[in-house]
Amino acid sequence: MAVARALKRRRLSPPDLPLEGPSAGSPARDDYHSRAAAWNLEQQYEQRPRKQNKGTESTRLPIKTADGLVERPVILEQEEESEDSLLGSSNDRESDNGEPVHVPKPVGLPIRQQIIEAKEELARIGTLLTEDPEEHASGFRKLAEIAASPNPTIRRLGLATQLAVYKDVIPGYRIRPHGEVNKDEKVSKDVRRLRSFEQALVSGYQTYVRELAKSAKASGDSTSEAATSVSTVAISCASTLLLAVPHFNFRSELIKILVDKLSSRFRDVNFSKCLNTFQRLFSDDEDGNPSLDGVSQLTKMMKARDYRIDESVLNTFLHLRLLSEFSSRSSQTRVDKPGNPSTSTTGARSKGKKEFRTKKYRKLLKERKAVEKEFSEASAIVSHEERDRLQSETLKQVFIAYFRILKARVPSLTGAVLEGLAKYAHLINQDFFGDLLEALKDLISSSGDLLGEEQGEGAGDIPQKPSSSQDPLRSSLLCTTTAFALLEGQDVARSASALSLDLTFFTTHLYKTLHSYALNPDIEFSAKSMRLPDPYSASNPPSNPTADNKVNLKTPSALLLRALSSILLPRSVPPLRVAAFIKQLYMCSLHFPEKSAQAVLGLLHQVMNVHGRKVAGLWNTEERKGDGLFDALKGDAEGSNPFASTVWEGELLRCHYVPAVREGVVRIERLVRDIK
Repeated sequence: MAVARALKRRRLSPPDLPLEGPSAGSPARDDYHSRAAAWNLEQQYEQRPRKQNKGTESTRLPIKTADGLVERPVILEQEEESEDSLLGSSNDRESDNGEPVHVPKPVGLPIRQQIIEAKEELARIGTLLTEDPEEHASGFRKLAEIAASPNPTIRRLGLATQLAVYKDVIPGYRIRPHGEVNKDEKVSKDVRRLRSFEQALVSGYQTYVRELAKSAKASGDSTSEAATSVSTVAISCASTLLLAVPHFNFRSELIKILVDKLSSRFRDVNFSKCLNTFQRLFSDDEDGNPSLDGVSQLTKMMKARDYRIDESVLNTFLHLRLLSEFSSRSSQTRVDKPGNPSTSTTGARSKGKKEFRTKKYRKLLKERKAVEKEFSEASAIVSHEERDRLQSETLKQVFIAYFRILKARVPSLTGAVLEGLAKYAHLINQDFFGDLLEALKDLISSSGDLLGEEQGEGAGDIPQKPSSSQDPLRSSLLCTTTAFALLEGQDVARSASALSLDLTFFTTHLYKTLHSYALNPDIEFSAKSMRLPDPYSASNPPSNPTADNKVNLKTPSALLLRALSSILLPRSVPPLRVAAFIKQLYMCSLHFPEKSAQAVLGLLHQVMNVHGRKVAGLWNTEERKGDGLFDALKGDAEGSNPFASTVWEGELLRCHYVPAVREGVVRIERLVRDIK
């Protein structure tokens, strides 16, 4: 039988002092006990590190239950354990050395799956907002969060979805800012709900416009393809919103997005889209506010860039509706309103006929006017007076830009300014005539110098076109047309005498350049005419003749006929000037293309109806007025002695290959025989 092992006994009493130690009554033992009384027994415990469980500490306020008891909510500690490990603990993330172990992050969804889920979520939120926007006003913020994704495809989808939603839910009036609403005012539940929706709409729309402005800046050659695609979508969204809801809030921010794009001279698809947007905005504007805002920002951008812009940007001003609606005349300083019938004399008369109104009736009328004003603001209706005021301010901004460009002598924009002045000439008041005519004379002189350099080339040289986009012949025609159009619709005698206007310079210049127009092969081609490029052109590669560089699509032939009509059709023209022009036009008709020749002969028929008796001697070979010979190269029309010759060119025009030209000559000669 095995013997049980004896248990080990533990000594509970303290061990005895070693034999070699101090004795009980020795001085060393007494000193040991005296020092032990001065020991700090809690110092070691205080210096030990403490472990605090901060994650379980609750910072919530106590709650009162349904039974009336006050309890403090308890937060249960949730430990995230790995799915593959059943023994996970809080110490698993530390190694034996106490260093943290790197835990790999879970791999996200594929990009294709993310795009599909984003599409579904965008479609769901967009459907809810379209069906009941007041109930799901928080969807605007959710759409903005999805559109803020780093994935460019999701960003494009988010911007396009927000565009469709805002186009549907934006009301037909402008929403006032939240600060203008009286918070203390007692309103019904429906009104409070509507105001809440409006503020959510304005806040979300502002965030969306800022995101469009941020995304639209990332364009150019240096940016990536993804950023360029997002920029294209942002500019397209801004253009669509500006045309769809020009009355709504943050219109200036949308216009600034397009103006920043037009400030670049790099033409691309986005540049053309911005141009088309401004053209449609100006032509479709009914109240005048969007046009004034757009013109103001465009002129500020032009001035900031020292007018180093593309010519087509300046041509957008020609699409303003005030060309056909505005009746007053303006300049860069003031606007001439139509005459007010209430003068000093009629004012007294109207004051005597003033209707008597009681104080109560006047107060009632004042309240009615306030109500009508609120109704007009709510319905976004602009009165005729307000529209005229906005259009006059717009016209002043346009004239300021034109006149500054003329003073700065920007070669690339001079043609566009002349195109605009030729169309806006009937809207310019008399204070602007003097400075404008002097500027036009300087431009004609510079164009004449350029034309003289071209004509002064050697006979064996191939004629080259000017290196700039400005055509000297067209520029001089536009200057002449503008100068004569300034006096159309006004009292010519009164204005000319008051301002000392002398248009002889323009008449003489046109008379000297008639032969150049007759020999111009492009006299019947406009800026958009389809024709082959000149193989001898100095530009390399050849310039595109169909480029959208002009809005005034009139051909040089049409401009020439307009200038000749302004010179020859008034009854106050001297007979010598009329005869000299008739002689030169008959000579030029031999070289004009068929359509231009027909138009010139039609103009001469009108001239003969007005001045037939004065110049009938040109068709009589036996009747002479004056001595000497006719000088066709004389610069002065009156000094060319036209009555010393006859219009023998008519016999050659009778043999013209176009029947309409032959019939035109016969009609003029028949009219001359009837006059005699």
